[in-house]
Amino acid sequence: MMIEVVKSKIHRVKVTGADLNYIGSITIDEDLMDAVNLVRGEKVQVVNNNNGERLETYVIPGPRGSGEITLNGAAARRVAPGDIVIIMAYGYMSMEEARQFQPSVIFPDENTNLLKS
Repeated sequence: MMIEVVKSKIHRVKVTGADLNYIGSITIDEDLMDAVNLVRGEKVQVVNNNNGERLETYVIPGPRGSGEITLNGAAARRVAPGDIVIIMAYGYMSMEEARQFQPSVIFPDENTNLLKS
């Protein structure tokens, strides 16, 4: 049996932009992507701590060291700049693999969205 488990989590980052006129996705600082093993185009769930909204979209890389977290397209209607979100990606694995697996989880600085030293 395969089960779906969290593989990557960016915990509590601040939304820096919401671009309704972009074609869709979430733009994430590439340093944050690397830190949790997210890849371009990967499906993620975004949970908005300010209003309880949950949505799924795909990742596009933003400039390294920018702290950018921008919701694009229709998703831009579900956040506002300054909202705090949690970003998660999931993977499928066997029960045995899941018991041993450790997800990549980071807690960036909530004011800058940059990785803490």
